[in-house]
Amino acid sequence: MNNVILIGMPGVGKSTLGVLLAKSLGMTFLDTDLVIQNREGALLRELIARHGIDGFLAIEGEVCAGLAAEHSVIATGGSVVYEPQGMAHLRQLGTVVYLKLGYRALSRRLGNLKNRGVVLRPGQTLRMLYDERVPLYETYAHITVDCGGQDIEHTLARVLRALEKQKQR
Repeated sequence: MNNVILIGMPGVGKSTLGVLLAKSLGMTFLDTDLVIQNREGALLRELIARHGIDGFLAIEGEVCAGLAAEHSVIATGGSVVYEPQGMAHLRQLGTVVYLKLGYRALSRRLGNLKNRGVVLRPGQTLRMLYDERVPLYETYAHITVDCGGQDIEHTLARVLRALEKQKQR
């Protein structure tokens, strides 16, 4: 397994789990949101305000399509699934793991969406965003891991088991 790419809704734990997963597997950790912020010299919410949603998505897609990584766990932004070229590249880089969380649990976890740099179109609710993205996550994932009703350690164990199972195929 060369790379593990984590996708899923904001607040599902991609970055937190990614660090623990990288440590468990002896891999490097990479967060595409941080790569974008570093490259652009601005916070995600500032980039969305400056470039608009479509402009931000183009930046995210470009960064992900150009990502070069080996032996890494890569946590992506929740909106990465809107850019087919970026996702095609990520799928070539490694195993894409969708961290799935039910809507109710997710809505309890999330605070102010704008401060998180979440891509929400005018008038769009979290529920609408969730319903729009879930089919995309399911389409791009090699593996889906349900994160509901458990702590981060149990989620980590589930992801490790799923990756081991995938490797045996």
